[in-house]
Amino acid sequence: MTPSNLLSVNNLSLGVTRAKHPATTIVKDVSFGVDRGERFGIVGESGSGKSLTLRAIAGLLPQGIDVFGGEINYEGRDLLRVTPNERRALMGPEIAMVFQEPMTALNPVMRVGEQIAEGPRRHLGLSRKKADALAIEMMAKTGIPDPAKRSRAYPHELSGGLRQRIMIAMALSCQPKLLLCDEPTTALDVTVQHQVLRLLENLCDDFGAALVFVTHDLAVVNQTCETLAVMYAGHIVETGWVKDVFRDPRHPYTRGLLDSAPDFDQPNRPLRPIPGFPPNLAERPAGCSFAPRCAQVQAGCLDSSPTLMPVTANRTAACFETRTMFEGMPA
Repeated sequence: MTPSNLLSVNNLSLGVTRAKHPATTIVKDVSFGVDRGERFGIVGESGSGKSLTLRAIAGLLPQGIDVFGGEINYEGRDLLRVTPNERRALMGPEIAMVFQEPMTALNPVMRVGEQIAEGPRRHLGLSRKKADALAIEMMAKTGIPDPAKRSRAYPHELSGGLRQRIMIAMALSCQPKLLLCDEPTTALDVTVQHQVLRLLENLCDDFGAALVFVTHDLAVVNQTCETLAVMYAGHIVETGWVKDVFRDPRHPYTRGLLDSAPDFDQPNRPLRPIPGFPPNLAERPAGCSFAPRCAQVQAGCLDSSPTLMPVTANRTAACFETRTMFEGMPA
């Protein structure tokens, strides 16, 4: 992690503690950094821990999920050690989040314009009139037709694409430095998804906001992000520039994800799904979590878990085979 990092997550571990049961670690020793203005993606199968990691940054962990250790430093302040009032003061003007399903995130009994204006009134001290005008302006910036009229609509009166644009307008209304997105395009059709992704990119560039984008869709992260981390079973197993990781994956799991996704440049390439299933985290194997599904498994993989190590100047991977294969090779 460098001093220029806007966000620095260090050895973050999350899990569940239950009476009369051993603690279960869901996210283990996750570390990454995000620079100002950077677009950073976190990818992996469902259950890999990527959304929990994002919610830990936002301070929105579900009930029953605890922080077992680590740090989440935002501009040098550990968010895990600030008071609830300090955390609330940061959410909006500094850090904002766009959720996966706007219909459950938006208040169904408030007009959407009022919901956008709520943040600027609370955090920026704007009058109701100025906040309402800003809400309409933000709706226009997100490409919503006739924003003055639609600002008076309730969430159920809008389409899924328009609701997601409302969520983006809400998140960016206080011009935060860091925008967290938890699979915000999952429920959208392909055309609307493309529009929303372009919108997010353009608005982040306009406001200078850094973006952390969680998704299971490799095409989305390729379209939206510059750098990425690949998560499996609560661990980060590979990091690097998106273009480098997609061109030359250094972890077998990353390679499996790419092989199991369609490639429109090679339409005749057969899809090769990853065999098996992710491990039960309550019974995490002693060695590498991916070993039972890996075609390159070695004896050592079953005994100890590899940690992230550099494989080139700007790449890391947690794999004994990869480390051996690329040891001594130029970056």
